[in-house]
Amino acid sequence: MRGATHAKWAACAVAVALAATACGGGSDSGGGGETGIVSSSWGDPQNPLEPANTNEVQGGKVLDMLFRGLKRYDPKTGEANNMLAEKIETTDSQNFTITLKDGWKFSNDEPVTAQSFVDAWNYGADVTKKQNNSPFFSDIVGYADVHPATGDPKSTTMSGLVVKDPKTFTVALKEKFSTWPETLGYQAFSPLPKAFFTDHEGWLKKPVGNGPYTVDSYTKGTGMKLRKWDAYTGADKAVNGGVDLKVYTDNNTAYTDLISGNLDLVDDIPAQQLKNVANDLGDRYINQPALIIQTLTFPLYDPQWNKEGMEKVRRGISMAINRDEITKQIFKETRTPAKDWTSPALGDKGGFSATACGEACSFNPTEAKKLIQEAGGLPGGKVTLTSNVDTGSHRDWMDAVCNSVNNALGEGPVCTVNPIGTFADFRNQQSSFKLTGPFRSGWQADYPLIQNFLEPLYYTGASSNYGKFSNPEFDKLIDEANRESDAAKATATFQESQKILAAQMPSIPLWYQNGSAGHSERISDVALNQFSVPVYDQIKVS
Repeated sequence: MRGATHAKWAACAVAVALAATACGGGSDSGGGGETGIVSSSWGDPQNPLEPANTNEVQGGKVLDMLFRGLKRYDPKTGEANNMLAEKIETTDSQNFTITLKDGWKFSNDEPVTAQSFVDAWNYGADVTKKQNNSPFFSDIVGYADVHPATGDPKSTTMSGLVVKDPKTFTVALKEKFSTWPETLGYQAFSPLPKAFFTDHEGWLKKPVGNGPYTVDSYTKGTGMKLRKWDAYTGADKAVNGGVDLKVYTDNNTAYTDLISGNLDLVDDIPAQQLKNVANDLGDRYINQPALIIQTLTFPLYDPQWNKEGMEKVRRGISMAINRDEITKQIFKETRTPAKDWTSPALGDKGGFSATACGEACSFNPTEAKKLIQEAGGLPGGKVTLTSNVDTGSHRDWMDAVCNSVNNALGEGPVCTVNPIGTFADFRNQQSSFKLTGPFRSGWQADYPLIQNFLEPLYYTGASSNYGKFSNPEFDKLIDEANRESDAAKATATFQESQKILAAQMPSIPLWYQNGSAGHSERISDVALNQFSVPVYDQIKVS
């Protein structure tokens, strides 16, 4: 995924213009509501629900219910198993032949064909379509023709994609990419029906996919109703009648609704309730490791944060943060101080390193102050942290981080907080490069590979590289790792690239985040996948 993204920016949001009736409250949602319907907390997504345009968690939750791709990540192990793909063959890790299984259809009864994938990928890559996930297709031959760095595209299709017959297509990559097939479970690679192209506006109002659910209605700011698609032929058919996603701008309110019986599922327990959750929910509380890391990213597009010597300031700020105390006091046992830029859920074999960040991630107020003073101090004498504050208890930890920095530097309240009310507004400012101080960058992996924690965020020009970090040596190591066919050697090279991050500190690793959730007595078989997203289709309603 050279220069790719996800996102799934962890904490989150599709301002889709779906026509509809209101979805909150009422007799057909919540505990004791419509038979077989699960009600769950949610947040309005940032963008329309096009697979190539959704790169954050809340929109991703919906796409996971609406679409199935060539591969699907096992909810328990994260293993990339074939879903619509019968086989993906290659002899050189650069040219692939993909054969589809028989019998798959979209919910409007259109068959899923090789053309469904090729058309979707060409659309996602097309610079004129302005899709957030375009860089996921940048490895394919012909990407530059449909997505030039400047000017108009030369073509609307990538020459590296060729349909051979209704069940078969070939993919030519620009370079060897040994783990490329493992990325194909990400939602950006979903197929699209002809209706998406012939009536795009209508499709956006009511998306049509090939997954176990269909969209019944959506009202921005209120919620979305999804219903089981009875004709779905996959092995993971929904065991419930549907899911009502309810929009909350405060997770404490969602938690209160859960406890009072007005909501079935909350998949992000607010920090303020962690002291109560075990007594409130007992074994209906889920807390497990996930492929999520929270970081503070510096806006290196702002000259004051990117001038010579400023890496010392960035390292100093990192060393001024008492991660141990903050995670214990605010997050109890749901966060772990970060030691690298990946996740322990990858495991040592997968590339996690407890030493990659080294001293830069260790609390040392004396050294922190020294480094910052050596570099001439904080730019403008201050630092402002920014995050949305509608989910994730972000205001609490930002205040705690600033207190830690202020105490370490001893220069008064030089660290302050700039809270942004909603995730969508925060993401809009972040993606338009309007933030002038360190900002929260929660990252939930798209697939369980170390590459996904590094390339999308720090490779030059990557679409989730919102700090605009650029380092030729880092890029070189990422390219080498992608070309390496030996998995162990590739992982070691990815780990080597983290030494550059530790020296330059384009972002500060804060903590690894567990997946947490709580549910009502009305539902059972509730589980979170490795990405901390509820496995909605397997939830049973009593």
